[in-house]
Amino acid sequence: MDGILNVYKPKGITSYDVIRILKKEFKIKDKIGHGGTLDPIGEGVLIICLGTTTKILNRFLNFDKEYITEVFLGVKTDTDDIDGNIIEKKEVKNLTEEEIINVVKSFEGEIEQIPPVVSAIKHKGVPLYKYYRKGIKIQPSPRKVFIKKIEVLNISLPYVELKVLCSKGTYIRALCRDIGEKLGCGGTQNKLIRTKVGMFKIEDSVKIDDLRRYGIEKYLMYPSEITKILYGYLNERS
Repeated sequence: MDGILNVYKPKGITSYDVIRILKKEFKIKDKIGHGGTLDPIGEGVLIICLGTTTKILNRFLNFDKEYITEVFLGVKTDTDDIDGNIIEKKEVKNLTEEEIINVVKSFEGEIEQIPPVVSAIKHKGVPLYKYYRKGIKIQPSPRKVFIKKIEVLNISLPYVELKVLCSKGTYIRALCRDIGEKLGCGGTQNKLIRTKVGMFKIEDSVKIDDLRRYGIEKYLMYPSEITKILYGYLNERS
């Protein structure tokens, strides 16, 4: 079976859990992989490559991604999202909408970002989240990422909802953390929805229950179709 699925990953499971479900329930024996990890707290677009299309997984890793996220101001956690352990709380007061918007917009462009201590980044060949599970926290090195566009969708303190278009390697959790730090009260990620990976949009994604109901073939994009889509997308960007 060769092709690509634009799957809607539900909140509460890992990206690899989606692969496990597909392999088990659809008896997939071919190669299978995903084009970019989405945290358990996250939901939305997860690109699944099957068979020969796994050879182009790196293309999806390199695509820009779009997210809707919510910053929970006044709260810091050890994982930079609400699923982590709370390490500090502060009262959120005297913040104006103008101040919040100005701080948020200051993150547009190339920034230096320190990834979360709980991530798939490897240290001595081992992902950081495995060290974390053993009670060992290793601080990853800063990296340059690019925030193409960031927009404030809603402010209802202590929550600030954002839309973010960013380059590969950007951690939205870290962005939420850093926005909170710059506002002087701290912050953590309260929700995450991936709405786009390159040309693949959330409105075109398929839920796992629909795959079960109608079968993979109904939603599978075959190699010839993928080539046309990729060619059109890359031309559009150039």
